[in-house]
Amino acid sequence: MELKGRKIGVALTGSFCTFEKIFVELQKLVDAGAEVYTIFSDASQSIKSRFGTPEEYMKKAEKITKRPPILAIETAEPIGPKSYLDALVIFPCTGNTAAKLANGITDTPVLMGAKAHLRNGKPLLISISTNDGLGMNMKNIGLLLNAKNIYFLPFGQDSPEKKPNSLIAHTDELIPSLEMALEHRQIQPILKSF
Repeated sequence: MELKGRKIGVALTGSFCTFEKIFVELQKLVDAGAEVYTIFSDASQSIKSRFGTPEEYMKKAEKITKRPPILAIETAEPIGPKSYLDALVIFPCTGNTAAKLANGITDTPVLMGAKAHLRNGKPLLISISTNDGLGMNMKNIGLLLNAKNIYFLPFGQDSPEKKPNSLIAHTDELIPSLEMALEHRQIQPILKSF
């Protein structure tokens, strides 16, 4: 499936250690001809980390996509009634965001965007990034794996010895995962080692 002309939402949450890889893949999406709309969670808009500042992230996203990011619940909500996205990817999706999504909580722009998008029966792609994926958050990942129109990038344990519960997606598989999700198919295998 070709991505040229497809309208793709990319929602960033607070797994800042993955942002460098995320922006590489964001550029690849644009280079493939996709029209990309970014959404920033409250955490990704406000938390300064050792990996960078929110201002840097938002400026970089706008430079790549040529569009200002969506930063508020009220500006994410029209994704539903206007139905302008072909697919939305939560890239990265923290354990906190996964837990809220699995339990119907919509208290950030990313979660409102996801809820609004799913009402249209279009694919939502998850790029999991959580230190608790094989702990308390496994139940939420399980719920999302079984939800209609929700798909996952392949993921695995990134550091089994040091962080035995940690799961992270293979971000470099965004485009093939997205192409499959646009056909309402889950890329396989879902579980892949690093």
